[in-house]
Amino acid sequence: MTDDVIVNKIYEFRGQKVMLDSDLAELYNVETRRLKEQVRRNIIRFPEHFMFELTKEEYDVILRSQNATLEQGRYSKYLPFAFTEHGVLMLSNVLKSEKAITMSIRIIDLFVKLRDILHINTEMKLEIAEMKYTVEQIAKKQKGHDQNIELLFEYIDRLQDKQENIVSKPNSKGEIGFKIGENK
Repeated sequence: MTDDVIVNKIYEFRGQKVMLDSDLAELYNVETRRLKEQVRRNIIRFPEHFMFELTKEEYDVILRSQNATLEQGRYSKYLPFAFTEHGVLMLSNVLKSEKAITMSIRIIDLFVKLRDILHINTEMKLEIAEMKYTVEQIAKKQKGHDQNIELLFEYIDRLQDKQENIVSKPNSKGEIGFKIGENK
């Protein structure tokens, strides 16, 4: 069984990543009925942060996500147990089969990988937010610089206009120099 198949059997309920009893039974190669029986016999090993029973509404969410309809005998009429990472590990101790132990190790490794991916994703979001803030600050400064540059060009244009006026309109005072052929 591939890691992707196992990861697709991990859900999030009540703020925790969990796996359903039927999925774990399939992975451990035992009947769901036997798995639940062992859990009930060892209920003291499964506090609520290890395992809890889904509500009808929570279970309906899973069925809807799988586009499933209640076919005769396909889905249990009983609400499933949801096992957290710690519950998965405890379950392998209760079932005491080599298959359960092997699969539990793989499942725990996948829980850890998912947590690492979530951590990396969170770090990336923070870095992106920092970059966005930096770009916004630079853009604000750039806008100020752009306004200053526009003002500078405006002053240069005014100076050019003044210079053109001086060159195109000679001084109106008397001309300097001698006129040839004129008498006094």
